[in-house]
Amino acid sequence: MTAAARILVTGSAGRVGSKVVRRLLDAGRAVAGFDLRPAGIEHPAYREVLGRFDDRTAAMDAVSDADAILHLGAFMSWLPTDGDRLFRANVEGTRVLLEEAARVKSRRLVFASSGEVYPENVPDYLPLDEDHPLKPRSPYGLTKLLGEELVRFFERTSDMPATILRFSHTQDAAELLDPESVFSGPRFFLHPKIRQQEGFGNTAAVALLKQADDGREALVLSRNESGRPFQMHITDTRDMVDGILLALDHQAAAGRTYNLGAAEPVDFAAALPGMAELTGLPLKTIDLPGNGVFYRTSNARIRTELGYEPRWTFDRMIEEAAQAWAKRRS
Repeated sequence: MTAAARILVTGSAGRVGSKVVRRLLDAGRAVAGFDLRPAGIEHPAYREVLGRFDDRTAAMDAVSDADAILHLGAFMSWLPTDGDRLFRANVEGTRVLLEEAARVKSRRLVFASSGEVYPENVPDYLPLDEDHPLKPRSPYGLTKLLGEELVRFFERTSDMPATILRFSHTQDAAELLDPESVFSGPRFFLHPKIRQQEGFGNTAAVALLKQADDGREALVLSRNESGRPFQMHITDTRDMVDGILLALDHQAAAGRTYNLGAAEPVDFAAALPGMAELTGLPLKTIDLPGNGVFYRTSNARIRTELGYEPRWTFDRMIEEAAQAWAKRRS
């Protein structure tokens, strides 16, 4: 792909998309952004389209000069009330975008899917690899699986080589010790976790969490109802950007599907005591109802085929998070 070819990045104002845009611009690539809100990027090689993905006029404008498309944008929610919005953005929006891309004969597509297309917490086997049966258990995961089917359909019918990347959970390192973070707040901090579970309507979990609440903020070591600590992959945004750009430019990636994320999952039992020491916050161990979060995903395929090597281990991310924590409290 030549430096003059324009690359469309959807979700260009998001955590991952905005960093992809900046990396492409720094490399001398021409970029178009497509999102509901502006990315705040000023650059002579950057143009921006604001709108919903299912808005035909906006999608037509966004793809009009796109030689390649990085469809990274999506609506993420696990609230029961957000079902209509999930399907409108992630399924209907993807369909409209791909129809317009096929019309202008875009030559390359990279699609951001999710590990939630797998039954992550009740897998058939571990580690979860790309051949594992796809059995999403959340509406969000279902919308991403339907997006994958749309991508492969347009690949077959429009001669548009596509790569599907099943994203790990992704965060900026500085967020990990931030109770205001949309992800790390309810994952690691007591009060945000109570608010999250109230929003989900999980009354049994809320009752257990409130029993541990003495009014002070605290960190939470989450375990399932049998006392097994949670375990999940948490990948630094910078490593995700590296993988996306590899998939864009590597010929071997066309037609392939890859798990993209950290090589090792985070064991909450190992991580939380150190996080409590860094913050000085008390640590509450709470056994929550259900199977809990526990999975391991293999990134062997993308490492072998594309040479992907994540650089930001969780320990390295925590070091950066500790600096951000100290700065916020100075």
